[in-house]
Amino acid sequence: MTTTPTAPAATSDTVAALRSLLGGRWAHVRQQARAEFDAEALLPDPALTLEQQRERVAEQMRMLAASDHARSGFPVEAGGTNDIGASVTAFEMLGHTDLSLLVKAGVHWGLFGGAVSNLGSDEQRRELLPRIISLDLPGCFAMTETGHGSDVQSLGTTATYDPASDELVINTPDRLSRKDYIGGAARDARMAVVFAQLVTGPADAPQHHGVHGVLVPIRDDDGRTLPGVTIEDCGPKMGLNGVDNGRLAFAHVRVPRTNLLNRYGDISPDGTYSSPIDNPNRRFFTMLGTLVRGRISVAGGAGAATRTALAIAIRYAEQRRQFSAPGSSDEVLLLDYRTHQRRLLPALATSYALAFAQNDLVSLMHDVQTGAHADRDVGDELRQRQLEALAAGVKVLATWHATHTIQECREACGGAGYLAENRLPALKADTDVFTTFEGDNTVLLQLVAKGLLTSYRDAFGDLDSWGTVKFVARQVASAVVERTAARTLAQRLADVGSSRRDDGDDLLDPAGQLRLLTDRETHVLEGLARRLRAAAKPGADAFAVFNDAQDHVLLAARAHVERVVLESFLAAIERCTDPGARDLLRELCTLHVLSGVERDRAWYVEHGRLTPARSRSVTRLVNEACERLRPHARALVDGFGIPDSWLGAAFLT
Repeated sequence: MTTTPTAPAATSDTVAALRSLLGGRWAHVRQQARAEFDAEALLPDPALTLEQQRERVAEQMRMLAASDHARSGFPVEAGGTNDIGASVTAFEMLGHTDLSLLVKAGVHWGLFGGAVSNLGSDEQRRELLPRIISLDLPGCFAMTETGHGSDVQSLGTTATYDPASDELVINTPDRLSRKDYIGGAARDARMAVVFAQLVTGPADAPQHHGVHGVLVPIRDDDGRTLPGVTIEDCGPKMGLNGVDNGRLAFAHVRVPRTNLLNRYGDISPDGTYSSPIDNPNRRFFTMLGTLVRGRISVAGGAGAATRTALAIAIRYAEQRRQFSAPGSSDEVLLLDYRTHQRRLLPALATSYALAFAQNDLVSLMHDVQTGAHADRDVGDELRQRQLEALAAGVKVLATWHATHTIQECREACGGAGYLAENRLPALKADTDVFTTFEGDNTVLLQLVAKGLLTSYRDAFGDLDSWGTVKFVARQVASAVVERTAARTLAQRLADVGSSRRDDGDDLLDPAGQLRLLTDRETHVLEGLARRLRAAAKPGADAFAVFNDAQDHVLLAARAHVERVVLESFLAAIERCTDPGARDLLRELCTLHVLSGVERDRAWYVEHGRLTPARSRSVTRLVNEACERLRPHARALVDGFGIPDSWLGAAFLT
């Protein structure tokens, strides 16, 4: 325990500088949201019944539809502004409000509308997008099935072309192939983008073309279920009960051939299939890649919810007192206890790191999807691949961080944190699923690792385990590590300052910190390459070889993403022009790195990166960093820019 610090708190100018830097490229969108979003109308009400929650979110959706925020992510010709970065940023701001609204908006405008916008024809976009933007055509995104979630290529639903009627026949062959957990399906959606195996040709010689999206009406204008469609309500859930999740099944439902979203695959009236991408694997991943916005949005929403929880918990810890120090009659503030600082301040530091990484990710996505600032030395498809890998990795870290941090915030507020009126229970329940939707985190880390270990052609061609093993056996892993930040590692090292501190303490030096994480990433990747090469002997079972190395695969992916996140943090510090804010951010970045080294110090000791004595000193360094940041804790959460009225916690004074 430490006494109340006497160091001066950050000034209002410093707080404003932090808020501006965190606002990023679309800071004006964040400010617009703060001015326009009505806390009373958009915060959750835990006292409502299931149906009342759903109706409240539906009303909130209508409010959003009447604003400019719903338009920003769509093409100009459809009534939008084609500002994809603004759209995702506005969506992130919803993460400070009712998370059911965030998810419902993401399903309708992001997934359903995004599928039509990115996978549909010009005619489909002209006809449908204005109605989607205005919410006149409520929709849902029917990809996940009871039996297939992450393995989208193995979906069971079929879309079979009937040339006699010029129709696609949508069918659910068995229970495992029903569309499950579909947001909007249980109550409000009128149309679904159904992802199904596209089949053409005669029944005795069918031709399979892989998964494609098809527009399928599921209700009429009066809300009645259409013939051949079965809709079930998933009912109450752990959280997000304002979202009407449901199940869909189709009994030979017929829709016009022109309902096929045909940007990457089309059928002529005589049943001939054509595609601008010949390779089926490459076509599949290209189609999914256009929908990466949903994954990025989940990461942003998780980050916003986490920052809300930290703002609540840290502000409570600065007003709640418990026990008096010896010789004093005054009780001590919770945040003056070192244990309490260690519970919250490292998480605060990592939240800043992830916020900067999210800003860089959104900026990259905007440039890739709008063609802005194209790099002539990097092809469009390679940039798309980099975007997808970074989106997967940041989503993993952001959502796992949310799950851990919100739980810590709940516990740090004691019994008060368990009360619904103080918001934390809802934040915990509503974000828990973020680790598994828009990609299960463990599966996504495998995708990140595969992107590190395969060439561009391998990634879009032969993606089986044996192909990956053979490739790794031929390569030095460090040669295929892709740099996803704006500049190379060498440039970053030069930018952040000296390569070594005078006192030899690289753990406190930005360049040393980056070198430490980069060295770990390279070592783990090279070790994975050697492990796979040693196991890939003639006659070896390809699946067993790759499966046996899964622990190493996940570690390689995580080490890579953590290095990228640190680069984003360091780049943000470079951009900061306010001296006070810059000093705070440097301290915060050090705490972020030190807490990660403390968590993983077994690896650093086992691999000779830290001596046992140096490893023991990491705990002291974390404590000292917490002590230095303690006087500025309130300024740092105020830097998040969350209006007081958005916190929704009754115990804050």
